[in-house]
Amino acid sequence: MEVTCKNCNQIYAGNFCNNCGQSADTHKLNLHFILHDIQHAFFHFDKGVLFTAKELFTRPGDSIREFIEGKRVKHFKPISLVIILATLYGVLRHLFHFSILDKKAVSEIQSVEYESLNEWISHHYYWIILLSIPMFSIASYIVFRKQGYNFIEHIVLNTYMASQRLILRIAIFPITKHFTETNYNKLFVNILMLLDIVLIFWSYITFFNNLSRIKSFLYSLYSYLLFLTIFFILLLLSVLIFDIHVG
Repeated sequence: MEVTCKNCNQIYAGNFCNNCGQSADTHKLNLHFILHDIQHAFFHFDKGVLFTAKELFTRPGDSIREFIEGKRVKHFKPISLVIILATLYGVLRHLFHFSILDKKAVSEIQSVEYESLNEWISHHYYWIILLSIPMFSIASYIVFRKQGYNFIEHIVLNTYMASQRLILRIAIFPITKHFTETNYNKLFVNILMLLDIVLIFWSYITFFNNLSRIKSFLYSLYSYLLFLTIFFILLLLSVLIFDIHVG
């Protein structure tokens, strides 16, 4: 039976409009509609996030490559995911008042500017995570440019990788809070940084699977060093601007 789409007036047959994709089943809005919509939203949110999280910690490179190549139904969208996770981690840090920076170093420096910068980073962690993604993407795009992926696909790759690291930080935040209040804070921060590097290398090596493991490892190392170069140049510029602003 032919149906006239209530959204675009396209005449079609089937359950969905072949022009705009709207469902042919458009019931009158009522309480049942609201309850169904809430249930549908929560179910698919949980399902998508849990599936994506599992994939990022069992087969990260393969699952991200599959998403880029078109296998996307079960995955939670990368930008939405990283925004949700960065916001959640920022809220946890705000509520439980913990910092991954070395408190001993802060006390030794005793600098108002340093403490202000630390506070700014804590309150703008959302931006720090988002701004690191293009830096990682520029580095990986330059190093792996012959692998056939465009810059936007590298953005997607590194967005999922940022989400992977955020999921780890959220999962272990009670441990993080404990160690940041002990004398082992510096050691714990170093372990966290090492875990981040392991996740980055693992994801790159398994994503670029047409390269040999040794070659992909060396390229991953080159990419990470290039990211650090970009990061510290921008950090230096930010500190200079911050000092000028505070002064």
